[in-house]
Amino acid sequence: MSAMSPHHDHYTGPAGPHMLPATAHSYLERSATSLRDAITARDVPTRYACAHVAALCAAAALLAARAKPAPRGRRQKNAWVLLAEVAPELTEWASFFASGAAKRAAAEAGSTRAVSEREADDLVRDADRFLAVIEQALGLVPHASVA
Repeated sequence: MSAMSPHHDHYTGPAGPHMLPATAHSYLERSATSLRDAITARDVPTRYACAHVAALCAAAALLAARAKPAPRGRRQKNAWVLLAEVAPELTEWASFFASGAAKRAAAEAGSTRAVSEREADDLVRDADRFLAVIEQALGLVPHASVA
């Protein structure tokens, strides 16, 4: 397991990582991969977009573990709205990452003016911290910080 991979084999909570749905583990791995891509990206828009996707995948991991399916016919909500509902203690994180969605879309579209180098670097660090928060919320030992 690389330094970037979440430590799924170290568990600190009551249920154990084997009790997490496979999709939660998959999203955690995707988050770690996106974070690694953000760290190694040479251009600013890619760094920002990959960091934002890393945070989104981390949120999806928690949602996969905790969210209940919505009744049929109900309007779907975005991941950040759901995260705030399912884990109210993460509302501030959800609001923060939701506010960066338009910048991520612009960065993914190739805009070189959408985000500054500082914003991209800050988001990489924030996504790294957020992944650790999610791992801890899922009862896992957080990965070693890389950003």
